[in-house]
This record gives sequence, C-alpha cells and structure tokens, in this order.
Amino acid sequence: MSENENLSRGLKNRHVQLLAIGGAIGTGLFLGSGRSIHLAGPSILFAYAITGTICFLIMRALGELLLSNSKYHSFVDFVQDYLGNGAAFITGWTYWFCWISLAMADLTATGLYVQYWLPNVAQWVPSLIALVILLIMNLTTVKLFGEMEFWFALIKIVAILALIIICTFMIIKGFSTNAGVSSFTNLWNHGGWFPNGVSGFILSFQMVVFAFTGIELVGLLAGETENPEKVIPSAINNIPIRIIIFYIGALIVIMSIYPWNSINPDKSPFVQVFSAVGIPAAASIINFVVLTSAASACNSGIFSTSRMVYSLAKEKNAPESMKKLTSNQVPSNALMFSATVILISVILNYIMPEGVFVLITSISTFCFIFIWAIIVVCHLIYRKTNPKLAAKSKFKMPFYPISNYIILAFIAFIIVVLALTKETRVALFVTPVWFIILGVIYNILKSRMKNKEDVKKNISIGLH
Repeated sequence: MSENENLSRGLKNRHVQLLAIGGAIGTGLFLGSGRSIHLAGPSILFAYAITGTICFLIMRALGELLLSNSKYHSFVDFVQDYLGNGAAFITGWTYWFCWISLAMADLTATGLYVQYWLPNVAQWVPSLIALVILLIMNLTTVKLFGEMEFWFALIKIVAILALIIICTFMIIKGFSTNAGVSSFTNLWNHGGWFPNGVSGFILSFQMVVFAFTGIELVGLLAGETENPEKVIPSAINNIPIRIIIFYIGALIVIMSIYPWNSINPDKSPFVQVFSAVGIPAAASIINFVVLTSAASACNSGIFSTSRMVYSLAKEKNAPESMKKLTSNQVPSNALMFSATVILISVILNYIMPEGVFVLITSISTFCFIFIWAIIVVCHLIYRKTNPKLAAKSKFKMPFYPISNYIILAFIAFIIVVLALTKETRVALFVTPVWFIILGVIYNILKSRMKNKEDVKKNISIGLH
C-alpha cells in the first residue's frame, strides 16, 4: 500500500452520534454506580455534574484542535505539532495502553457475564470467541465497526431510558418497595445531600472519573467521518444533555425509589429497580445490557488502539508495517497487533489474581487523566501560537484560557483523590515506571535513527 493512503471516511453522522453517547455511558454507570452512591449519597449527582462539565470542556478543546487542521486524524497529530515527537510518542503509546488495559478487563468481564447463563463453560472460551468476532468485524470496514457500536450504544440507551420511564411512573404513583414509598423526597430525607460528609463526596470522584474515561474516543473518529466539520461539533455539543439524561436522570430516579442507604453497593442498582417492578427476568435483562456494554468497550478498545498505532507509525514512532492499509482502508497490521496483545488477557485469567486487573484499571484511569491534560496543554499552545488561525475557528472552546486552567486544576485534584485510598494509591507509584520505560525506548529509537542518518551522510560524503 502507498504511504499516501488514508483511513476510510466511512462513519456516518448517526454512527458518530451514537458512538459519542456510547463513550459517555460506560460500565461505570451500570456496575460502579451502586458503590459510588453508597460512598457519596445523593451528592453523587453533583460529582457527575462537575465531572461531566469538565469532560465537555476537554472535548471542546479537542474538537477545536482537530478541526483547526484537516490533516489531523487523531490527537497524536497535534501533540506532534505542539509538543514535539517525544511527547507524541509517549502520549500515543500511553493512550494505546489505556485502551489495551480496558479492553483486557472488559474481555474478561464478557466471559464472566456469559457464564451467568452457561456456568459450565470455561470463562476463557466466550472471551476468545468475542475477541475473534470483534477482530473480524473490525478488519472488514470501518463502517461495520460503526454499525456494531451503533447497536451496542442503542441497547444501553434503551435500557436507561426504560429505567427512567418506569421509575418516573413508580414515583408518580407512590410505588412502595421494601425500602419505603417511592418519592423525590428520598433524595434529601435520609441524611441530606451530603450524608457522609465532604469526604465521601470527594472520594466518589475516582469512580465518577473512571465512568467517563473513553469519552474522548470521538476525537479519534475525525479521520474516518464523512463530514467532520459538521458531525464532530454536533456530537460534542450534545454531550451535556446526554450526561443530564443518562447519568444524572437515571441516578435521580433510582435514589428516589431506593434511598441511597438502601442500595446494595455490591449489586447494580438497575437490577434492584427492575426487580422491584416485578420483572422476573430482571437479572438476565441487566446481564445482557452489561454484556453488550463490556463487548462495546472491548470493541472500542480494538478500534482505538489500532488507529493509535497507525498514527504512531505514520510519525515513525511505531514499525512502518503498522501503516499498511487493506483495500477497505483499514489498518490491518495495527489491528492484529493490538488484538494479539489483548489476547494475553485470555491466558492471564488462569495465572493472574483478580487484584491485578483492579490495579491495571486504576493505572489506566490515571493514564486517561494524563491524556486529558495533554489535550488541554496543546490547546493552550495552539491558541497562543496561532492567534489568526484560532480567530477563524467556528468551534472555539468556551471561556479560554480560564477553562484550560480549571481543567488542569481538576486533574490535579483527581490525582490527590487517587492518593487517598490504598487501592488506587498503588497506581500513582506504578504509572511513572510506564513513562520511564517509554522515555528510555524513545531515546533508544532516536539514537538508532540518528546513527542511521549519520551513516547515510558519511556514505554520501564518501561518494562525492
């Protein structure tokens, strides 16, 4: 394939819109909301609102940068321009690691969810089958990836909207549960908005931020969207309303039916609500929704990691073979490489304790925060160094540069929160090792490249 070939622009507006929603609804909402509610009480609503606002501003910065240059296919491209090749190398491979670790965890979860219906099937079997199916579909066309994510996201949306409609009806009718009468007053009648004090509210941010990781995936779709100038701004601008409906709306009705202190932190609050309605297959329905959510996350992981390796290869930060595109303009070698690494999780299920996956996910969360910070810093540099280009932008980040500094302050706050608990604190010590390894690898590659150039130069001089 020639080096001039670009990724296919096969994603339509409906694909990107649903992908944006899917990126904003992770397994954190289905699985982690019970624990975060138990930790913060009703104040979890404020944590989601604050984090959602920050994520929206990050996405506006990302959108403005991507649309400032039609040659940008991912954020690694503008990191290269504004922070240099070393930063692009570290950022690109860090983002790759973020999604690889999440894909590995979600692939493992996929196998576990299938075991709910087929308990006698070894956990690694459905994991392997899921990976093979997702890989084949990703290798076909980017449009097929868009279709898969469209339907995965649609399942999540329908499940949450059904929950909100059913719960609202229960609240209006004053439906009685084992925890009492359903009412919006349950939000503040059980210890107020901050029943566990400010400390519980602050500690909840770790799980809330984790729920939003992956929202920046829309930024990787710019190079494969039919009309990025129209589609990307639309997808980003709709993020606030999605957060209000799908996160805040769902949690409001859940805590109105079940007071925060009646929700089991170890179970999905969605299951509790559907059970209260009297749907006998509630657990199976939610298990199916969570299964598709995990498969969706793994699918996004395969897609995003392959595109990141492709972008890195174009900048000579990954093997040149990773630039190869199929006749359908899909980076096949990059896809196979990422899928092979994700495949390791199937093997590791036998030899690694569960705690390792908890560690990997917390490290991944820290790495995602690093990516967000890099995007915001690049936006600051872009505005300062290209004032004329920025003035022409039709999709400016609001309240620049105050927004940038607020985001960076929030990221610093999250790092402090991660340091407060034993489970997440370990990630703060392990993650720097990853950056040191990347730094060493980059310097080795840079040195080799310089030596090759010197040899070519000497040969050229000798010939003359």
